[in-house]
Amino acid sequence: MKAYDTILFDLDGTILDTNELIIASFIHALKGVAEEGFNREHIIPSMGAPLEDQLRRFSGLEQVDHLVAAYREVNLRLHDEYVRLFGDVEEVLAELHRQGFKLGVVTTKMRLTTDRGLAFTDIAKYMDVVITIDDVQNAKPHPEPVQKALEGLGSEPGRAIMVGDSTMDIESGNRAGVTTVGVAWSLKGEQVLRDAGAHYIIQSMTDLYELVGLENR
Repeated sequence: MKAYDTILFDLDGTILDTNELIIASFIHALKGVAEEGFNREHIIPSMGAPLEDQLRRFSGLEQVDHLVAAYREVNLRLHDEYVRLFGDVEEVLAELHRQGFKLGVVTTKMRLTTDRGLAFTDIAKYMDVVITIDDVQNAKPHPEPVQKALEGLGSEPGRAIMVGDSTMDIESGNRAGVTTVGVAWSLKGEQVLRDAGAHYIIQSMTDLYELVGLENR
């Protein structure tokens, strides 16, 4: 078993349950813009991609600043009502932190909403590095976000794990040379993550204990 010392996490859909908030924000922002019948099934496959890219895809427009503003207005307004941690996240982060693992977040969200989510759920204290879309030139699935997190932590790719719920997380991690772990609670389904090249799929966040050599508890 590899001796891992670093674990990176995607945010939305991986450690924060923001799924319904994201879906509601898209539907609100695209009302009267997206094609008739636009719904959650159109949104789920691309969740995890940069916001502007998704809004261009759904609207057919190149200029989407007004849609970004509409999305963010409702997303911020409803944030605290919707956002929760997925099961066992608090326990696992606390234990990994206590055991000396270097922990970080790598997300395509902007800094404002990333920091708000981490603070609201009280897990910012566990994170040694937080890389947002504001911190990179190239978002996931490019390897730059994962590479930047590793650089910030002084970590080697061969001793690091990237945990995520989207194909973009898996591709970014694989291209950066880290071990990639998909979460079975992804709305996209675990087979999509396997097909994207995830090295492991975890059914619960506590499965990380075994993967990194800690006794499952």
